[in-house]
This record gives sequence, structure tokens and C-alpha cells, in this order.
Amino acid sequence: MRGYINIPKTICCKFCKICGARPVIEPAADGLYVVKCPNDNGHYQTRAGLIDIDDWNTNNTVNFVPDLNITRQVSY
Repeated sequence: MRGYINIPKTICCKFCKICGARPVIEPAADGLYVVKCPNDNGHYQTRAGLIDIDDWNTNNTVNFVPDLNITRQVSY
């Protein structure tokens, strides 16, 4: 056991945008908490403080970038 707290499935959490893992809560210093990816500490994690799932959800959204390459259009 790593000391993580699993987030209940009833709480809406986006998966890690890098590896697709469901986040966990890890106790930090001074009674604070971090929401983080369980697979890699290099992936996004919230700042130490209260359990901030909103910050996790905001920063783990993959932004859609449309393909603006107009040379791929097909003409008949």
C-alpha cells in the first residue's frame, strides 16, 4: 500500500490526460492533501491543500485542436 486514498466512483473525476489513470488523494505535509495520478509523480497534481477535485478536472482536460490543413479537402 502506497498511502493513497482512492476517490469514490460516485465523485466525478476526469482521468489523467497523459496515462488515463483515475486520480487518487495522497496525504501531504501538515495535514494537507494532493490529488494526483497514481502512476507517475511527473503527471499533473494539484497543489497541497484541501482536496481540490475541481482543479484536477480543469487541468486534466485535453483541449481539442482542429485540423486546419485545408489541402486535405476532396473535390469531385
